[in-house]
Amino acid sequence: MSTEHPERHVVMFSGRRLFFAMATDHEYGPHLRSRITPLITGVGPVEAAVSVAASLAKLAAEGKLPDAVVSLGSAGSRTLEHAGLYQIHSVSYRDMDATALGFDKGRTPFLDLPIVVDVPARIPGLPGASIATGASIVSGAAYDGIDADMVDMESFAVLRAADRFDLPMIGLRGVSDGKADLTGLHDWTEYLHVIDEKLGDAIDRLAAAVGAGTMRLD
Repeated sequence: MSTEHPERHVVMFSGRRLFFAMATDHEYGPHLRSRITPLITGVGPVEAAVSVAASLAKLAAEGKLPDAVVSLGSAGSRTLEHAGLYQIHSVSYRDMDATALGFDKGRTPFLDLPIVVDVPARIPGLPGASIATGASIVSGAAYDGIDADMVDMESFAVLRAADRFDLPMIGLRGVSDGKADLTGLHDWTEYLHVIDEKLGDAIDRLAAAVGAGTMRLD
């Protein structure tokens, strides 16, 4: 987890404070570096939840909570455009399975949330997709059990951390893999430079939408 003060990860757009987070430096290329300094959370739902929640708690204690949390990065998809950029319209927790206790698969016991959680904060004009978060890499036949357009390892965790502080989450993901079975790290990293450029453009569109008042952050 970053030891920098979390205020470094906040960017002001037209008077609104947005906190940026992503999993790894691998996804943080020159286009993003010219625009933001995100919190690098580490990989997986546990690292993402701990890192984002700790940063938001520190900001809250100082009376500096942002207006929204922006979760950035890559995702896998067997059906969406390879290297395409999508904003998250809904998120689910694919690892949660308490069916042995009588709960539907994907539902966290005793948590008042639907299995698929809507993400209403959206940038006008960007295509949207659903995403399923889990602690495993999905490849090949493993997509058969996924009821979502994309898969990642952090979005649901970031959403829950933001929820704790009554903040909306904005999710942006570029599709890095999924068309073919993964054979190694290079299959994930090969197109991250393309995704970096598209994420940079999406941030510009986000700033414009906030400035024009065409995007709700409440």
